[in-house]
Amino acid sequence: MHVPTRRVSVIVVNYRTYDELAGCLQSLAEQGDERVEVIVVDQACDGSALQDLSARFPRVRFDASSRNHGFAAGINRGTALAQGTYLLLINPDCRIGPRLCETLAGWLDANSEFGVVGPLIRNEDGTIQQSARRFPDITTAIGGRTSLLSRIMPGNWFTRRNLLVGSNPAEPITVDWVSGACMMVRRNAFESVGGMDESFFMYWEDADLCCRLGKAGWRTAYHPGASVVHSGARASIHSAERSLVAFHLSAYQYVRKHGSRHSRLLAPLVLAGLEARLALKLAWRRARHVEP
Repeated sequence: MHVPTRRVSVIVVNYRTYDELAGCLQSLAEQGDERVEVIVVDQACDGSALQDLSARFPRVRFDASSRNHGFAAGINRGTALAQGTYLLLINPDCRIGPRLCETLAGWLDANSEFGVVGPLIRNEDGTIQQSARRFPDITTAIGGRTSLLSRIMPGNWFTRRNLLVGSNPAEPITVDWVSGACMMVRRNAFESVGGMDESFFMYWEDADLCCRLGKAGWRTAYHPGASVVHSGARASIHSAERSLVAFHLSAYQYVRKHGSRHSRLLAPLVLAGLEARLALKLAWRRARHVEP
């Protein structure tokens, strides 16, 4: 059995986002908490960039791989190296706010029934990202975070049902799942469900983890008293169309794995709907990049 020797282990999975990673590591260094260790799992590693960062942040442990094994696999790799009681899983394009590790770890200390807690996440312009959500169902296609309806009419019933922080709560609330852009997970809870499901290459692995933890008796919370700034989609720009495909494949995988019996029976229709959505997204993206 793993015996923790640190309070918090920060695990960052990086894929070709070295400028953003430097900002993330600097924000972690400014916390000044020696009980926190930082582990970077660098996939499809650029040796020279990693060497520069290693010199700049000598207390960070870097684990390099020549291939991109996916986000979930990277998190599991980092966890195998980690010594913390709590795991802070964070994207390299995040910058953490003051006392984030202390705030989230302290809250988990006081709330033993919770396995996961996520902070308030802001965009670069200061607006709030909808990082606390209800588990996806048929309404998510209409009122999910990236749906057209959520963009043009954010106050509609479908969006309010799926995105749970529109009211900007002042105190922690219980939610179904929180974004893997930044979440703190209790180490023993994470290990009890086998960690991240590596069959999710990109996207939806965070919802899957919270769902499996929920089935195992753990709860998930959103804590607005701690915050990060998340630039968003920095790694996916290196392979934008592949990322779109991965998003829709993972969404279908989630439905197949966790959907109700009724939704699983409708899996062919769900797949057709996701394929149509993907085709529209790809067509829209390509149209934007057509040369005049």
